[in-house]
Order: sequence, then structure tokens, then C-alpha cells
Amino acid sequence: MRKLVAGKLHGIYVTEANLSYHGSITLDPDHCEQAGILPMEFVEIWNKNSGARISTYVILGERGSRCCILNGAAARTCQPGDQVIICNSVYLHESQLSSLKPKVLTFDENNHIRDRLSYSVNIDAAGRYTFDILDEQDTALPIPLMVSGT
Repeated sequence: MRKLVAGKLHGIYVTEANLSYHGSITLDPDHCEQAGILPMEFVEIWNKNSGARISTYVILGERGSRCCILNGAAARTCQPGDQVIICNSVYLHESQLSSLKPKVLTFDENNHIRDRLSYSVNIDAAGRYTFDILDEQDTALPIPLMVSGT
């Protein structure tokens, strides 16, 4: 089994850092549902401003709030206004890789969803992996690097 990306909030902005809370990250349920992120699920968080990388679990905030609040110890790694990437994962057998279509949301500076994307891995005629980023209409977008391997 391999650990693979299942969903991602890419470039969402931190709206608050609450050191006094007992831990976790608080996210808008609308964002979580669209990316396939569950309450209480562990996620990886990568701060694009500082490079900090942490793991914590998700709790749901107010629907429609567009919140991204780091709580407890996680609050020490991010400041309001920092851009972060939040990623959940799933364990699958390599044979299931082409059936996985992770949902990826990108955001503007007010945490409105800018793009709804998905990742797609397939196997070409030569048996090599191919990688595409698809928009919500399943149209392949140009990407700078094709990943291949067997």
C-alpha cells in the first residue's frame, strides 16, 4: 500500500491563529466537503510563507465563513495572512492508482475558491505513468512536468 494525496486546499490563507485552543485546524465545512476532507481527519499543513510543515486534525468551523484557523501548538507555525497548503491522504494499492482522482481547490486572497481541479494518473501504452491536472470540466491543463515511471 502507498500513501497518496486524496484532496488538497492549495493556497488557502490563514484567517486566525488561536494559541489558547486545545489543538487542530478549523476549516469551513464547504471547503472540506468539496476537497473530500473529513472532520477529525489528520491532514498535513505546509506553510508557503515560512516553509513550516505540521500535521494535525480537522475540526469544522462555521459554514460559509471561509475560515482557516490554526489552533493550539499549530498556531505557532502560521500567522494570519500566511498562505498554506492543506492535504489529506489515503492508503491504496498501486493497482488502484488510476482510480484515484484527488480534488484540489485553489483560493484567492479572501479564501473564495478560484479553481476546482483534480489530479489524474494513468498508464500509457508503454506501461508508464502519466499525470494530468484536470479542471472541473475534466479538461487537461498544461503542466510543466510529466511524471513517468513503472
